Amino acid sequence: MTQRRGSAVFLDKDGTLIEDIPYNVDPARMRLLPGVCEGLRALVREGFQLIVVSNQSGVARGLFREDALRVVEQRLRDLLSAAAIPLTAFYYCPHLPGGRIARYAIHCNCRKPAPGMLLAAAQIHTLALASSWMVGDILNDVEAGNRAGCRTLLIDNGNEDEWQLSPLRNPTCAAPDMRMASAMIIDQLHDDVRRAAPVRKTHHG
Repeated sequence: MTQRRGSAVFLDKDGTLIEDIPYNVDPARMRLLPGVCEGLRALVREGFQLIVVSNQSGVARGLFREDALRVVEQRLRDLLSAAAIPLTAFYYCPHLPGGRIARYAIHCNCRKPAPGMLLAAAQIHTLALASSWMVGDILNDVEAGNRAGCRTLLIDNGNEDEWQLSPLRNPTCAAPDMRMASAMIIDQLHDDVRRAAPVRKTHHG
């Protein structure tokens, strides 16, 4: 396995790793999307850490309690562990300005497209953001990654329906699923390694 200490792939959860069921906290309804296991295993083989960063405004909306997310995290860890995929960390933002639960109804720096979850993870896990990636299925994910200084990849599976474009919402690349996304990330990694390799000088005598 190639050692890539300090490099991570940040992953949105709903619509990227698991089927997008709005505000679902029932672990029995959580299912990994096609290509996720193959794609994540390939990233792990290259030494990337895997870190989930997920907006969970259902807490602020009063649809479920924050402690329900512990069960969600454990179910996701179990699904990935069954496929021999380690998850380094799971971060979520429970906030939403105008939400029904006052203590969560705030403006924050962690709700994507803000980069707060990525920046916090980078500090805690000593990550190099410039060699890390943010992968998600909507442009808010892309913007969060770009604002954090990562490369970004959009899983273009039809979940983005607004397409409010700007330079910060322009992904490095796009793919239809996680299997192809991981292949593109790994290709970029290998290109970086080739470019960084010292040039051998030929001596003529």
